[in-house]
Amino acid sequence: MNFQSISQFLNIHRPIIISGPCSAETEEQTIATAKQIAATGKVHALRAGIWKPRTRPGQYEGAGDIGLQWLMAAKKETGLPVTTEVANAAHVEASLKAGVDILWIGARTTVNPFSVQEVADSLKGVDIPVMVKNPVNPDLELWIGAMERLSKAGIKTMAAIHRGFSSHEKGPFRNLPMWDIAIELKTRLPELEIICDPSHISGNRDLIAFISQKALDLDMAGLMIESHIHPDAAWSDAKQQVTPAALGKIVSELVVRSVSSENKMFKDTLSVLREQIDHLDDEIMQKMAARMKISEKIGQYKKDNNVTILQVGRWEEIIKTRVTLSKAMGLDEGFTRDLLRLVHHESIQVQEKVMNKTEVKV
Repeated sequence: MNFQSISQFLNIHRPIIISGPCSAETEEQTIATAKQIAATGKVHALRAGIWKPRTRPGQYEGAGDIGLQWLMAAKKETGLPVTTEVANAAHVEASLKAGVDILWIGARTTVNPFSVQEVADSLKGVDIPVMVKNPVNPDLELWIGAMERLSKAGIKTMAAIHRGFSSHEKGPFRNLPMWDIAIELKTRLPELEIICDPSHISGNRDLIAFISQKALDLDMAGLMIESHIHPDAAWSDAKQQVTPAALGKIVSELVVRSVSSENKMFKDTLSVLREQIDHLDDEIMQKMAARMKISEKIGQYKKDNNVTILQVGRWEEIIKTRVTLSKAMGLDEGFTRDLLRLVHHESIQVQEKVMNKTEVKV
């Protein structure tokens, strides 16, 4: 896939800032919010939900087609291009007819290839930028697949939107960031711009600045932040929206770092440090390989003595002793636990192969 960037389409330098209310509720609310957002001088495009996919019936599901008129009126008042979410061919047709500048596909649509294909088919022969939010579940192939469908339909200007992933786990975020998936997407499609949606990741306006800075530090191309003139009175997702004034403050305080530096001392020092990391990584791989060889011997010993693979007491001992040691060495406890789980899982896999190996008698 070959991509043209959203920043090129908007003719701006990164970071791209897209903002507006979660939902277009009334004409007055939509236009007033847009005017205050534009007055910050920090925003490059206006967003608003016209059709809202809700978890349960009875919640506000958007204004429908009339909301497009409000959005276009906001564009006329501010001069800013506008974007909205589409989930089917009817949404696409209405948005194109109204003159919407950029479309985006939401997480609940990305998860369904039939729906994405319907949107892609309705866009054949149309030259309009499309942004694709990650699917609700952490499935990178599904995310890439949605963009492939759009690319085959002839869409050239695209971006991905990282809005986090749903999980049964309760934590500080509405949706788990799972930054590693966004990083892997960037690795697989380096020309594709990724825009972060801190509002949906955080679910809490107090965390938006933190998530925004994290996204820029990971070289994401921009941010989509929900803003409303009266956030607490919003008809949808009130807790994650900020006032236009708060939006301006968040964006003004962001630190935008360069991808690289022309400073020779920086380059030379970085090269030395990376060589040290490469050497340590080689040692780690050698140690891991040696550890798994021992796991093979343990598996064989357990097999010979008819003993189960999983030894809960031993696993609890490993966690306790290694976490204590890692803390003393200044390592993060969460990192240590995650690393140990991966190593333990691989060790079990190795032992299972030994335990269940079928011996062929000739």
